[in-house]
Amino acid sequence: MTDEKKIIVTRTIEAPAQDVFNVLTNPAEHVKLDGSGFIRSVDHGDRIQKVGQVFTMNMVGEHMGGEYQTDNHVTGYADDKLVAWQTAPAGTEPKGWEWMYELEAHGPKETAVTLTYDWSKVTDKELLKKVHFPLVEKHALEESLAKLEERATSN
Repeated sequence: MTDEKKIIVTRTIEAPAQDVFNVLTNPAEHVKLDGSGFIRSVDHGDRIQKVGQVFTMNMVGEHMGGEYQTDNHVTGYADDKLVAWQTAPAGTEPKGWEWMYELEAHGPKETAVTLTYDWSKVTDKELLKKVHFPLVEKHALEESLAKLEERATSN
């Protein structure tokens, strides 16, 4: 699904929800999951365990003039069901866009994963002039879920 300020993709992964969640909550795995090509590495970040945590990623993209860092503020967390964060340029507060992974177990060995990229809360007019949302297209989100399946089923 795509609407004016949000993209939602879903994929059923043949792995237990716990295995999928373990991959998603490890920031070091995110470079391997990135379908956009923006993530280079984790700068710092412990395993995500609660709302309020922050992890920092090393990024690259022409939209930011090359290399940059993001602080990712965890906004949603529920064991084996949900992990979400809002992204901001390092050292700043989130500007309103959010990444959310929702997991729904379909038996012991299958999980439906819904990835939502939502920029509906971005109100900073200067940011909206600089960054043209969506920065990440639907096909890149679908690629991220394909890579998540590879990681979750290889463990």
